[in-house]
Amino acid sequence: MKKIVTVLGARPQFIKAAVLSRIINKYSEIEEVIVHTGQHFDINMSQVFFDEMEIPAPKYNLNIHSLQHGAMTGQMLAKIEAILMNEKPDAVVVYGDTNSTLSGALAAKKLPVKVVHIEAGLRSFNMKMPEEINRIITDRLSDLLLCPTDSAIANLNAEGFHNFPAKVVKTGDIMKDAVTFYSEKSAEKSTIMKNLVLESDNFVLATIHRQENTDHLENLNSIFKGLESISKEMKVVFPIHPRTRQILEKYQYNFNITMINPVGYFDMLELLKHCKLVITDSGGLQKEAYFNQKFCIIAREETEWVELVENGLAKIVGSDSQNIVEAFNFFKQRTFNSATELYGNNVGEQIYAEIKSLLYS
Repeated sequence: MKKIVTVLGARPQFIKAAVLSRIINKYSEIEEVIVHTGQHFDINMSQVFFDEMEIPAPKYNLNIHSLQHGAMTGQMLAKIEAILMNEKPDAVVVYGDTNSTLSGALAAKKLPVKVVHIEAGLRSFNMKMPEEINRIITDRLSDLLLCPTDSAIANLNAEGFHNFPAKVVKTGDIMKDAVTFYSEKSAEKSTIMKNLVLESDNFVLATIHRQENTDHLENLNSIFKGLESISKEMKVVFPIHPRTRQILEKYQYNFNITMINPVGYFDMLELLKHCKLVITDSGGLQKEAYFNQKFCIIAREETEWVELVENGLAKIVGSDSQNIVEAFNFFKQRTFNSATELYGNNVGEQIYAEIKSLLYS
């Protein structure tokens, strides 16, 4: 039996991996060993996802977190390399654009072990973003690049990937499968709407965690001023990322919005289903909003998910409080209507087939 090592470290990766792990277990043709780097270590950002989504327990938990990029990536690289030398997999599977993604790809390629990159080809064209650096290098190291969109394919073509010994495939976005599969379970198991006394279509769901916002106080303050203005008309529910909480506490910021601890996937799905719209700087949440037919206000200067903006389903507003409020006023009167399927269907099965082909060819 062929073996893969899957490297995970952050909330969106746990969600995507749950889909693929379930398919791998169904066919029993590939052994999967899961490595959790610990990049997201808070129990509400990590363990709850493994519990709820029935992801196989990680064989290895590296517990590496809360470090600068160099130290974090370096420690991950060394420990993943040791694991790969012990496990001797046929391929390493990485997701997205985190330090865990880059470390897994680097460790594998230098042994050498084949690299599969799920969510390949995305670009923000902002080299100040650590995620942009991670995804560019990971793509270049990968043997199999599984792309969610046509624009991702176009990005790789523009970078000359047709000249490289790698296979590039458009599969769609595996997050779509997760939302479809877990939606019914979240309705049964989540009590967050009742616990927070929320009414459908009568609150805004917001998250802010990216370094470009949390590490620049002017940006962070402006975003929260915008959220506070909106909260005078409609409740704003804000599951707060540990990094964002640290900054707010350090500078004693106190904003009049409903802040709650990070939530599990089922609770987040229910908040997405019932909110009026989403305000976020998260890449994953932009798509999850779309999958739940909610407009999204993007608190960044760019997005990798350009289809959402091009189809009028999202607006890029940066950190400007006035832009945030104006986008809210624009979307709140509109009905979500997307006749075009942007991110595919049955994506996990397509990804599994491509990985199996790589391993057994």
